[in-house]
Amino acid sequence: MYVIIVGGGKAGAHLAYQLLNQGHSVRIIEIRPEVAERLKTEFSAHIVITGDGSSPSILEEAEIEKAQILTAVTGEDETNLVVTTLGRFEFNVPRTIARVNNPKNAWLFNADMGVDVGINQTDILVKLIEEEMSVSDMMTLLKLRRGEYSIVEEKLPLNSQIIGMPLKTIPLPSTCVIAAVIRNGEVLIPRGDMIFYGGDEILAIVNDHSKVQLQNLFSAQQELQPITPKPTAG
Repeated sequence: MYVIIVGGGKAGAHLAYQLLNQGHSVRIIEIRPEVAERLKTEFSAHIVITGDGSSPSILEEAEIEKAQILTAVTGEDETNLVVTTLGRFEFNVPRTIARVNNPKNAWLFNADMGVDVGINQTDILVKLIEEEMSVSDMMTLLKLRRGEYSIVEEKLPLNSQIIGMPLKTIPLPSTCVIAAVIRNGEVLIPRGDMIFYGGDEILAIVNDHSKVQLQNLFSAQQELQPITPKPTAG
């Protein structure tokens, strides 16, 4: 994959380092000559271009027509928006990502400005804190589809209300899938007749709403109404 990174500060440099280690092709565009020179000593000289990433000619020098992803991570929201707008509407880059420096400007980072993903660090921190406060025992391992879904893990308490129940009778939310169960260090693939035990570590894919519902199912708050399997035809 070919990725252009506009902005060679700490975030841009670290991103470039990670992508290169994963075998991707990268170009860094940095407007500050002294920073660009330092980056050329840290990376190969051909990777770094000194210039204004919001300039069409500089983007062309970086061979933007070949890029699959354009990332704007400068310290100026205005610059990042100009970069994504050019990348999307002038050069038809398939995917654009932009850093949001001022949370008050987050509303601007949308498809109309050529932004596929706006990374608002303040918003991410707030959501993480909210998750820790509302679902204290459930650990979020990975975010999927721009944060719409999560892979979560929770260890069943000994008094969980689903202990002893077959998976097929547990009223799981429609937007929740039990992906795996770790029991005594062994990974088990969940089947309909699987019985849960205290201490089981459950991995699930959920959205934000079903995460709270799943937490309630795992607790010992109330008696569950199990799902009655539908009779088979014939």
